[in-house]
Amino acid sequence: MDQLSFEPPSGLAPVGRSAAPLDDVDRAILRELEADGRLSMRSLAERVSVSRSSVYARVERMVADGVITGFAARVDPVRAGLGTSAYVLISIEQHSWREVTERLRKVPYIQHLAFVGGDVDVIVLVRTPDNGTLRDVVLARIHAVEGVRSTRTWLIFDEAAGGGGLH
Repeated sequence: MDQLSFEPPSGLAPVGRSAAPLDDVDRAILRELEADGRLSMRSLAERVSVSRSSVYARVERMVADGVITGFAARVDPVRAGLGTSAYVLISIEQHSWREVTERLRKVPYIQHLAFVGGDVDVIVLVRTPDNGTLRDVVLARIHAVEGVRSTRTWLIFDEAAGGGGLH
């Protein structure tokens, strides 16, 4: 992959660098929002023991700095009708990563994609209603993307949330 020519989108901090250092209160706010993104500013302020105006200003700053990139519901894929999940490992032609990325973003059922170092170039998380749809996504959609050389599919039997996030 042509990593030397990567240019981050304008206005964003370089990859791997924080926009601004976070203090303990910022981290506490982020932990609470990760646990429940629907908290009111008042409840959030009470939980982190600072004023509502301070919480509001800090959240706004972290949104402006790109630390907080959005607020979303956590959805159970099985209950949402996406009971078949797999990681698809993709090898691509050298220097094609920009085009491959653009095209993979348009493939239905791809929930997440990541460019990685190692034996493969891209790992995508695919969630589909059933095995037939998964087969179609991998063999008809992903393989049809110009620049894709090969894939390996790892079926996910079970999942559990990790203890990740901010500590």
